[in-house]
Amino acid sequence: MPPFVHLHLHTEYSLLDGANRPEEVCRTAAEMGMPAIALTDHGNLFGAINFHDAARQAGIKPIIGIEAYVADGSHTERNPARKSSNHLVLLARDETGYRNLIKLTTISFLDGHYYKPRIDHELLRRHADGLIGLSACLKGEVSERILAGDLDGAEATAKTYREILGEENYFLEMQDHGIPEQRQVNAALRDLSRRTGIPLVLSNDCHYLRQDDATAHDVLLCIGTGRTLADPDRIRYATDQFYLKSGEEMATLFPRDSEALENTLRIAERCDLKIAREKYHLPEFTVPPGHTRESYLEKIVEQGLGERLAEQRRRQGPGAPKVDEAIYWERLRLEMEVIRRVGFAGYFLVVWDFIRFAREQRIPVGPGRGSAAGSLVSWALRITDIDPLRYGLLFERFLNADRISMPDIDIDFCMRRRGEVIQYVSEKYGRDHVAQIITFGTLQAKAVIRDVGRVLGIPYDKTDRIAKLLPENTRSLKEAATSVESLTEEIRKDPEVRQIVELGSRLEGLSRHPGMHAAGVVIAPCPIDELVPLCRTANDEILTQWDMTVIEKLGLLKMDFLGLRTLTVIDDTLTSLRRQGIELDLDIVPLDDPEVYRLFCEGRTSGIFQFESVGMREMLRNALPSRFEDLAALNALYRPGALGAGVVRNFVARKHGREKVTYILPETREILEETYGIIAYQEQVMQLAVRVAGFTASEADVLRKAMGKKKPEVMAEQRAKFVDGAAQRGVQRKRAEMLWEYIEPFAGYGFNKSHAVAYALIAYKTAYLKAHHPVAFMAAMLSSEMGTTDDVIKHIVECGEMGIEVLPPDVNESEWPFTIDGERIRFGLGAIKGLGEGAAEAILEARQRLGSFQSLGELVAKVEGRHFNQKVLDCLIHSGALDCFGFHRAALAAAAERMLDYAQRRRQERAVGQNSLFDDSAAIREPKVDPQVPTWEEPERLRREKEALGFYLTGNPLQPHAPALRRLATHTVAELREPREGRVTVGGLVTRLRRAKIRSGPSAGRMMGHFVLEDLTGVLPVTLFADQLQRFESLLVEDAIVLVTGSLRERGASWELTVDEVMPLERAAQRLIRAFEVRLGTGLPATDLLRLRDLFAENPGETPVELRFDLPAGPVVVVLGAGYRVASSPMLVAAAERVVGAGRVREAGRNGDS
Repeated sequence: MPPFVHLHLHTEYSLLDGANRPEEVCRTAAEMGMPAIALTDHGNLFGAINFHDAARQAGIKPIIGIEAYVADGSHTERNPARKSSNHLVLLARDETGYRNLIKLTTISFLDGHYYKPRIDHELLRRHADGLIGLSACLKGEVSERILAGDLDGAEATAKTYREILGEENYFLEMQDHGIPEQRQVNAALRDLSRRTGIPLVLSNDCHYLRQDDATAHDVLLCIGTGRTLADPDRIRYATDQFYLKSGEEMATLFPRDSEALENTLRIAERCDLKIAREKYHLPEFTVPPGHTRESYLEKIVEQGLGERLAEQRRRQGPGAPKVDEAIYWERLRLEMEVIRRVGFAGYFLVVWDFIRFAREQRIPVGPGRGSAAGSLVSWALRITDIDPLRYGLLFERFLNADRISMPDIDIDFCMRRRGEVIQYVSEKYGRDHVAQIITFGTLQAKAVIRDVGRVLGIPYDKTDRIAKLLPENTRSLKEAATSVESLTEEIRKDPEVRQIVELGSRLEGLSRHPGMHAAGVVIAPCPIDELVPLCRTANDEILTQWDMTVIEKLGLLKMDFLGLRTLTVIDDTLTSLRRQGIELDLDIVPLDDPEVYRLFCEGRTSGIFQFESVGMREMLRNALPSRFEDLAALNALYRPGALGAGVVRNFVARKHGREKVTYILPETREILEETYGIIAYQEQVMQLAVRVAGFTASEADVLRKAMGKKKPEVMAEQRAKFVDGAAQRGVQRKRAEMLWEYIEPFAGYGFNKSHAVAYALIAYKTAYLKAHHPVAFMAAMLSSEMGTTDDVIKHIVECGEMGIEVLPPDVNESEWPFTIDGERIRFGLGAIKGLGEGAAEAILEARQRLGSFQSLGELVAKVEGRHFNQKVLDCLIHSGALDCFGFHRAALAAAAERMLDYAQRRRQERAVGQNSLFDDSAAIREPKVDPQVPTWEEPERLRREKEALGFYLTGNPLQPHAPALRRLATHTVAELREPREGRVTVGGLVTRLRRAKIRSGPSAGRMMGHFVLEDLTGVLPVTLFADQLQRFESLLVEDAIVLVTGSLRERGASWELTVDEVMPLERAAQRLIRAFEVRLGTGLPATDLLRLRDLFAENPGETPVELRFDLPAGPVVVVLGAGYRVASSPMLVAAAERVVGAGRVREAGRNGDS
């Protein structure tokens, strides 16, 4: 086969334009006998490392490059009058060229981005060393000038690039995809090469792997541009020739250009880049004079452990059993030995330093997360707050001397102040040394079916129905096509479905768009762009071009700075307590507090970290945890694998003595006793391997990883090693095999104990605050959820259940968040809808100056005018925040416009200095609020209050209907927080109705509905499927009072009601009332009987009227005819009682009750 190397190739990282997967394209090139292959994605190096590794894996040389965008003029100029940028292929010849590529692509994104990331000639000149350039495709500058007839300009451009890149480093690139313009350009390029001596080179602009991938690539383009294949104006490639061609195919296309063909091999031979992985790039941490990083770490670790142990002694008090501190110092010695050996002292110093900063600034820091909690060094440095010896946590789970890799310490910070820590790190190490990390969204199975269907013009209902045939978390559309029976049948009988699945299978998993990792930050020892290319997203975020997996591969320090809302809630609670003179240190609260465990056992865990869901609350009520170890175990076991395997059920049964706790070997008792003989943690498997089979701790960690990956051949090898090791230590082989078989299923559900203990500790602290300081805790919870109405309602309802009153907002009392007011909570200004942070801050600033506002006029006049308008004033009035001025809300609303006008004139006078010329008697007078303005009716007042707050706070339109709701509903919303079987009936207000199109099944394309049902005890999400929505939609208006019957299903931390029937409360009352019963005496005047008759005629309905005559011989009941049936209601009862007397009328229920 003729020698040929592809030097112009796009992978999936030419986002939504390239369809080549790095592993696949490199493997195919190797199979074709090519010695090398180049990557030239559009303007970026997103895929460079993955491509480099894939090529090495395939046994061929990787050539790293880009197809750069070259600006017409300066790369910093953003002039729409300029023509669009041109293309230029740049290949890294060596490490210098690779570094220059990183610089060029970084600058193109950060300084040159205008539709595309652009460079220019001068920028290229500064970073040309080590690069080889090709003139690129028809969008290349030379080709474009040739097609425009400017042959002199084409020659001048080619000479410019040769001069910039060097005599032997610039090539004229010829392509032939069957496009006539290319043949025209190629002829001119041959002539240009003869005149200038600039050599020719061949390429095929590869955007997909095989020729028959052309249609899939066409679809990909349409997905990226939002077009359909039927659109005549869409972007399209002219032919199906943009694939990975063989050397033979290229030689056939260019029979007279053998030297240009051979030049591909010459260029490949000149490119020799090896991306080093041998060292770690840790930031330089400056240590005091006289210290190395290792000696300084040893000093502060020993000092820190001494402080930790002293704290333990103080907490234990006299008489407590002494802790053997020698064990701690020996463990510290072993850990430090490993850290020195693997060279990670600098890593620990960096992490210690920014956590020390956070603690000094009183920024809440989590107790630890993941395997880092297993490190005594981390505990001594206060990186974590978990004593690993107390909880049996293993250092080898975190750092293994036999498997050297960068430690992974993820840190939780208060979500509000996380940015301050990132800012500190940026300032300490240099802003150009720190960056956040990119992620790539991909074309997932279900989404790709919908995308492909749209592009093909197939109706959405149909593609949506097909997508819904896929099980949740489907990993492979291709596999699903053969394993999901319903999908297989659709493919068999419907060619359109077959086409969707075939095209979707080719595109599934390709990268779609960049995004920012939620927490990942990289810290480098030098400016980041000396090691990693950077880019700017559409949201103006500066990110690494490589994701966290690549960052870690290259030995850079990647940290996860996570924002955790619970830490913010804890901090806000403690701050509120300090204002009350209560200093509480949660690090020293006892872990055996009875009130805390009562809260867990009763499932009152709304707002408790990791323990909020319906299923978790049910598990708590069954398990009845009585010690901290129970909480850690339940946190670990409440995972799909353990639940599905029945492990939780066994755990609970053993805890309460309903199932015997057994141990296969006596040696396992000490390890498994705290979890009642059940394996809950990865660390327990490691300990069993060490204790029973003689594994080293590092070997046990290898076993733990093997179990997680579940590779049969590796597991067989580990089994043999385990059984042999146990046998050598005197264990019968049969017993050893029994123990292995007990351990092996653990792979399906095992959890990291370090992580479980750390998060159980956060949960315990949160629960301690809720149990002992409920007002401060609930105020903090409400503040943390101010932006989510449903959550605010949920917490306010819970406040009611806890006996905590939530006071309305008040401009003279409220702060931005919810605050404590004695044993009550004051509503925060921040939760008033439409008020805005600027207006609230202006109100609080003016109040700080004045002490309080004495009148409405003073409020509008003294608050900065640009923040105070009619909308803001309406929000304050309707919410009740101005009730403090002593007027009803309608009167305040009537005065609002005059008050705003008054305030405007006062500000104008102050601006021109008129006030100083007159005494107060001549100044503009504040308008009066007229208390004689008619008040709003209660329903209107409440409606406006709900608009301002999102819910009813000072009253509820359901209150008059409470007796009917109690009689007609089977449950209140509050009662449905416990698991229920069967149908239930709940009454309340319809709120927040929304409709959504059903995406699958027999009702695909029809609408379904969701609303929130509010009763006097809480809120309940409600779902109506298509038939129910169609049947009951006319009843579902905002604030309609209805009775809903249906079935409950779990939905996260609450239940959701699926509707069978909806009925207006009034009609429901009538249907469930057997009769409208009137008791009459014997002496009732005829006029009163006539009045009753007229009353019945005025209220026609479906309820029969029974007249009950109390005669001496006994009662006689007369049922009136159908013409006298009534619409029974409390109002009708009251009207009839005015005729016959109080207590003589009732609505008789079907069960005999009234």
